[in-house]
Amino acid sequence: FWQTISGEHGLDSNGVYNGTSELQLERMSVYFNEASGNKYVPRAVLVDLEPGTMDAVRAGPFGQLFRPDNFVFGQSGAGNNWAKGHYTEGAELVDQVLDVVRREAEGCDCLQGFQITHSLGGGTGAGMGTLLISKIREEFPDRMMATFSVVPSPKVSDTVVEPYNATLSIHQLVENSDETFCIDNEAL
Repeated sequence: FWQTISGEHGLDSNGVYNGTSELQLERMSVYFNEASGNKYVPRAVLVDLEPGTMDAVRAGPFGQLFRPDNFVFGQSGAGNNWAKGHYTEGAELVDQVLDVVRREAEGCDCLQGFQITHSLGGGTGAGMGTLLISKIREEFPDRMMATFSVVPSPKVSDTVVEPYNATLSIHQLVENSDETFCIDNEAL
């Protein structure tokens, strides 16, 4: 996602503008904040209940693009368990995530809404993801909430509880999301 968005806005993997269009600069503030030295950083908060995924993102080609303090992660994971993500492990981390979300929201001139990208198959994306959506909805009730929800597929599923996690998430999405775009995991 960020590779595509960066390319569309004329940014390289370090957030430096190399584009040629005035329109790119006009629309830059939709997804990016300007940092020092003509560098742009995504308006993104990256969340997981275990550090491994965050380490992989940081080590990846676009890892230097993100603000280091916008990575929020736990140590234990949710073990593909929706309830651990929603009620226990995720509930312990959600206030820390909301602090970062608040900081990003305060940096906006005209906050229109939130885009959440998450999986519905695991404990973090399904359980904590829907908890975070409901907390953001409570705090910003008049802002649009759009989710890009990766729905589990039996052909690429690596765990038997993915359908249960997705089922438990659907009610939360119906209650707290204005738009939910379902993405088939098999199609990815």
